[in-house]
Order: sequence, then structure tokens, then C-alpha cells
Amino acid sequence: MDLGKPAIIPPLDPDFVPASLWIRDYNSLVEQSGEGVPFRIALQQPNGATVVQSEKLLPETHPQAGLNHLHVERLLKFMLWACGGSRWFWDGPQEAGEFLNKRFSGHPCGKFDSDFMAKVYQEPFCGKSGNEVPESRGLASPLGRNLEGCRIGFDLGGSDRKVAAVIDGQVTFSEETPWDPYHQTDPEYHRTGIMDSIEKAKAHLPRLDAIGGSSAGVFVNDRPRVASLFRGISDSDFTEKISPMFIDIGKELKVPLSIINDGEVTALAASMSLEQNAVLGIAMGTSEATGYVDTQGRVTSWLNELAFAPVDYSPNAPTDEWSGDIGCGVQYFSQQAVGRLIPKTGLSIDPALGLPEKLERVQGFMAEGSGEAASIYRTIGTYLGYGVAHYASFYSLSHALILGRVTSGEGGTIILEEAKKVLQEEFPDLNDQITFHQPDEKNKRHGQAIAAASLPAIN
Repeated sequence: MDLGKPAIIPPLDPDFVPASLWIRDYNSLVEQSGEGVPFRIALQQPNGATVVQSEKLLPETHPQAGLNHLHVERLLKFMLWACGGSRWFWDGPQEAGEFLNKRFSGHPCGKFDSDFMAKVYQEPFCGKSGNEVPESRGLASPLGRNLEGCRIGFDLGGSDRKVAAVIDGQVTFSEETPWDPYHQTDPEYHRTGIMDSIEKAKAHLPRLDAIGGSSAGVFVNDRPRVASLFRGISDSDFTEKISPMFIDIGKELKVPLSIINDGEVTALAASMSLEQNAVLGIAMGTSEATGYVDTQGRVTSWLNELAFAPVDYSPNAPTDEWSGDIGCGVQYFSQQAVGRLIPKTGLSIDPALGLPEKLERVQGFMAEGSGEAASIYRTIGTYLGYGVAHYASFYSLSHALILGRVTSGEGGTIILEEAKKVLQEEFPDLNDQITFHQPDEKNKRHGQAIAAASLPAIN
């Protein structure tokens, strides 16, 4: 039995093995065996937030029992990047637990994951086998939806920083300022730039009550833990000056200041605009950025770094340049996906161009009615349909907001159409449950700023 063979094959990727289908087929094998072996796996953050998965493995005597290792390793990998945690617990066959230990301590890809989690949560990453698996415990933050008062919202990007002054939920001033944070070695560059934007917005307010911000990267309790924005900063300067920077700015201005990942703010903005909850935002930009608002309309403590989460179980899946692992979301839902697929089309695009320029060329061909360009978007759309189905097995999901430069123009329309086709054919229950959205122009311009500004409550 070929596990995970899709009914809808991506035009430019015949080897694609969607994780959602592979797992469905694997679970069917387990059920057919009549001898499924139960296991429980939990992932826990230092704050006590815990996610638990309870499933079954194939019995050791089954001719395809070798699939068990792939199943549990990919499952824990996905949990790490979706949920985040520094401690995992295993209750199941001892041999599978030992395999997980070896994978995440000795294998280069597993070690990348464990080292990253150790950096985020500032404690060693460790696993424990036995029957002591903690119970599930969700933690969510009441951040956001605070519209009263005079507020500032900002977003820190790799090429510009955005800021807005907001009074009772209405934007009264906004500005984009170019900057080049990636290559700066002096932390003062970042602080000065951020303060400059805040002061400009503050000049348009009668008083300042609160500040909210967003940026790419991982933030815990308003402290950046891992963020490409500060890649040029030494480890010592990062610890001493960057990590406490936003807390210090809030103290200096004597107002509450909150900053979270930009994907979370995007999902929050969508939830506020739609007046709906259970929203997953997927931004297809330079990388894949994601954020989630739960069924209660809250931002959770989950990591939501789905760029590193596996969506393709093909042994021939493309390799992520950073982690070294294969089949991860970034290669399917970003400009990297576009760049990877171009050579399969025959389009005449200089391979030496950067990813943004390659995307522009594809968009140009698309505007001319190129079928080859359209095949790139159809492929990404097929990926998205199967990918969202996979995400829905971990997230309570009613709405998917799809945005980012890859989804601009007619190509974005094709992506959503193809994704919907996949759900209709392969996952009819999810098709009835999940609605796709793209942000309107007003929300693109001001939604993010308002949502960011709304993060802190006024004391």
C-alpha cells in the first residue's frame, strides 16, 4: 500500500506525499491490523502549557511496522514547531521512545530542533519515557482587542518598520520607514530606530496610554528569544541589551508595552475584522509566517513556527536550508517554493536573481497569461489544501487567512481555488468547516496596526 498518494497531484511535483493523507492511511493500516499499540506523547513548556497526542502504532509483527518510527518522529517534530516546548514525555513501546531520544539528541536535524527549543525556553531540551505523561493544559493570553485610549502600534520588518497612532480604534497617523536591521552589529541602531518611530506617532496623540508591537521571531513575555531581525548582534549584546529592550522602553515611557510575533498579530487582526475566532493566518512571504487565534478569540502560548513543521512525507522532498530537514512548510508556502518550482516550468527567469525578483518575474508572466506561471500557483494551491488539512488535525480551525506577496494578484486567486478543490475532494468535512479568506485593502493598511496597538490592557 502506497501511503499518502493524493487524488489531486500538484502539477509540478508528482512525488508529493501529503502528511495529512499519509497519516490517514497509516491510521487505516493500524485499524485494519486489529492490534494497534496505544501510545501517548506530550510536549510541555516551562510555564506548564502541555499538549498531548494519544494514538496507536502498528504491532511489531506487522510487515509495515517500520513505518512506526517515521510516524512518531514526524508527529513530535510537528508538535515542537506548532506548539513549542522544552520537555517531551513518552508512554508507549520502549523501542520507539529510545528512537525519539536518539533522533532529537544525535541526528543533525533533530539536534537543530532541540537546540532551537532550548534557546527559546532557556532550559535544556529533554525527553522522558515511562508512564508519567502529564495531562493536557492550555494557556492563552488575553492580549488584544483593547481599543480604548491613545495607543501606538508598530511592526518591525526586515526592510522597513511601520508605526501608527490609534485613538479609540481609529488610525490617526501612520508611517513606514526604511531600515536595514539584519546587518547591524550595534544594538543602539535598533533601539534608536524603534524609538524614532514611536516618538513620531506619539506626536499625533494627546497622550500615550499603551504601545503594542509585532515582529518576525519568537517572543516570550515581551522578550525576543530568537529573531532574524537581530541576526547581526553578538550573543552577549543580545542577552544584555536586546532581550530586555522592549520592557525597558515601556518603563521609560511609563506605559504598558506588549510585543508578539507578527503572525500572531496578523491572525488577531483577521479575527477582529471578521468578528470570528479559530483563525489561522498563513503569510507566504520570504518564509512562511503563521499565527493563531483560538476558539475563544485569544492568542495562545503556542509557537506556531510552521515554516519548520513537516507537510510532505516524500523521501524526495526538498531540504530546508536552515534546519537541514526535508518536507518542511517553508519550501511549500513562501517565495522559496516559487523559486524551487520555476526550473520545472521552462520559464525564462535568471537563476541568479533573488527570490523577490524571481517572484516579480513569475507575476509578470502570469499577467501575460502564461500557463507555466499558472502551474506554479496551482502547485502551491494543491500544497495548501493538503497542508491546511494537516494543520486542522492540530488546530481547532474555522477560518484560514491566506496572505503575503506570493498570494498577490491572480496567482493568489488560483492558490485559493486549488486549495478549496483539495478540501472538496479529499476532506469534505473540513471543506464544510473551514473558510478561506484574503485580507481586504483596508485591513492590509490598518488592520495590523490596530491589532498591534490593541495588545496591552491599560492599567
